[in-house]
Amino acid sequence: MSRHYTVRETLVAVPDLSSGQLDRYIRVGVVRPISSAEGPVFREIDIARLSLLVDLTEGFALDDEALGLVMSLLDQLHGARADMRAMLDAVAQEPAETRARLSRAIHEIRVVVRR
Repeated sequence: MSRHYTVRETLVAVPDLSSGQLDRYIRVGVVRPISSAEGPVFREIDIARLSLLVDLTEGFALDDEALGLVMSLLDQLHGARADMRAMLDAVAQEPAETRARLSRAIHEIRVVVRR
């Protein structure tokens, strides 16, 4: 079972996060708390995401629209990496000759794309 953080615990877990920033990130939709009987709670992944959001906001002074765009792109990249990992795991289970054939095909396609 994963841990859930209350708003107060979240503000402690992410030292540079203010309650105003947390409200902004929720309003913009780049972090979505879970509703509970105790109020909104955040998962471990939300804590990591909030740390990144604070860094992006402070380091690059991103407005709401840019912050949403950057986080959307990062989410897409994360999804693509998970898909790639799953494909690589599936290919690793194939016989050696299949892996070699796929490796050659990938190499040939990459050479064509680089041109």
